[in-house]
Amino acid sequence: MEATEYGLMDAAEDGMWWYRALHRRLLGALEGVRGEVLDAGCGTGGLLRRIATARPEIATFAVDVSPTAAARAAIKSGAPVACASVEALPFPEKSFNAVVSADVLCHQAVDPPRALAEIARVLRPGGRLVLNLPAYEWLKSAHDARVHTARRSTASGLRKLMAGCGYTRVAASHWNGLLLPLMIAERKLLARGPTAGSDVRPFHPWADALFFAATEVERRLPIPMPVGGSVMVVAHAP
Repeated sequence: MEATEYGLMDAAEDGMWWYRALHRRLLGALEGVRGEVLDAGCGTGGLLRRIATARPEIATFAVDVSPTAAARAAIKSGAPVACASVEALPFPEKSFNAVVSADVLCHQAVDPPRALAEIARVLRPGGRLVLNLPAYEWLKSAHDARVHTARRSTASGLRKLMAGCGYTRVAASHWNGLLLPLMIAERKLLARGPTAGSDVRPFHPWADALFFAATEVERRLPIPMPVGGSVMVVAHAP
């Protein structure tokens, strides 16, 4: 990502509605996991800190390709963080019970099949992989350019990709669907130019609370949304 985006992430990820919603879903997808968990592409460490608070029994490790982000994540979370690519993880085979990776395989510097093979290498047999990725190519915006997003996905496309890479028990679904109309309006009408500001920014407290509440309503629905601005995948290593 652009260096400025790491700074915005560092400042926003503890409080902004988007990060709180994402981290809550990722924590839910890790329910039942014990032992060692790797955050592959940890950014500035917000998820690591949330895992340490909510699940102190989990031993967390992390990597990020940015030296600045990796150093900040280590300070923020207290977890061991290495500066490395998700395509070349500095860990032995079968090191982790689970790997979580949020909005990383979409980056232009990452080859998804190669990264998925490397993640499978460090997962223990049957270990859990949790991915979050941005949805829909037609939703690309100036923000995607800033964070170097090369591809946006669909649930069906990710199911095929994961199965083709040897993962089993693959479940993929869209989320953040209730707010999708607002996301479309923001990205395609209000902030469509190349100089538009980042999506990561402070929101008025009432708007932040309203948007987070919408994600919580959606999270509690008995069935997943058929559409949404993001896709979450839970799969297992062979």
